[in-house]
Amino acid sequence: MKGVRVNPATRTARAQAGLLWSELDRETQVFGLATTGGIISHTGIAGLTLGGGLGWLMRKHGLAADNLLSADVVTAEGECLRASEREHADLFWGLRGGGGNFGVVTSFEYRLHPVGPLVLAGVILHPAARAREVLDFYRDYIVSAPDELTTIAVLRMAPPAPFLPPRLHGQPVVVIGACYAGPVEEGERAVTRLRQFGEPLVDLIRPTPYVSHQALFDATAPHGLSYYWKSEYLPPLSDALIDTLIEHAWRVATPESYTIMFHLGGAVGREGPEASAFEDRQATHAVVIDSIWSEPARASAGIAWTRDFWEAVRPHSTGRIYVNFLGEEGQDRVRAAYGAAKYERLRALKRTYDPTNVFRLNQNVAP
Repeated sequence: MKGVRVNPATRTARAQAGLLWSELDRETQVFGLATTGGIISHTGIAGLTLGGGLGWLMRKHGLAADNLLSADVVTAEGECLRASEREHADLFWGLRGGGGNFGVVTSFEYRLHPVGPLVLAGVILHPAARAREVLDFYRDYIVSAPDELTTIAVLRMAPPAPFLPPRLHGQPVVVIGACYAGPVEEGERAVTRLRQFGEPLVDLIRPTPYVSHQALFDATAPHGLSYYWKSEYLPPLSDALIDTLIEHAWRVATPESYTIMFHLGGAVGREGPEASAFEDRQATHAVVIDSIWSEPARASAGIAWTRDFWEAVRPHSTGRIYVNFLGEEGQDRVRAAYGAAKYERLRALKRTYDPTNVFRLNQNVAP
């Protein structure tokens, strides 16, 4: 199910559910258009959109789910519905953040925005030995960042990625990733302070094709490895939280493992909190602590690192979690992802569209 139809006049796209973000971006970029996708281009559009959809364009244009105009859905009873603000509006509300609980979505209609084909984007690396200075600066810098600028901070061992000099491979680093969703010249001004801070190991922020930047981190999350992660939403970075990050981040059990923080806000935070099932639009960051290993013997050490780190971070969290960053963690964590009021609304919706819980192999909202 790989069909895509782009309408440049209305700036919309109808995309079938089997598409990856790389495939959708390739078609929309023909017209200089895009919608918010993930930061790994081999992610499927369906799961990411239904859970909310963080990505490089989110601070300017909102989440993937915020740009969803309609969805074709097959219900548990085999009924084919179109959900939108005008048709089955209750179902449309639940699809935007409620995941795959209510039916099989076979196609998505997205709102598109002028993006690229060149954007100012890339990464800057600093040594982990200066993590305190870097994270202190980053905390202050993003307070005044324009909506067009989305950034992430990654704490890890530098991967053997082709875009990094071999001398850095395996070194403990702080990676700041950036993407400016606007004119390149404006982006240059927006990242001036970021680029002038300290003495970075490497500065790879430059005009680059949007589709290339979307794929920048693909090699760091390949298929075929084992993954175990925990996540939380975070408020602005406190000194105590920065201390916690520095204490735990580089104790990784494997060099592939990492900690990533997505800076939210902007358009994500301005969307009405009740407009969709997606929850916690007031969080400043979403953090993911991700263990990765190829050898089964490394599993227990990787999982222990993630859990210990996560327990240390939890006292600093907002108490919510992005549903797409949940693993198999039980119903209490699913409820925490939505909060009591939204969870009950989702349960009522489930009783309407899937009362026997056919669609349960997900972050399940039980009817």
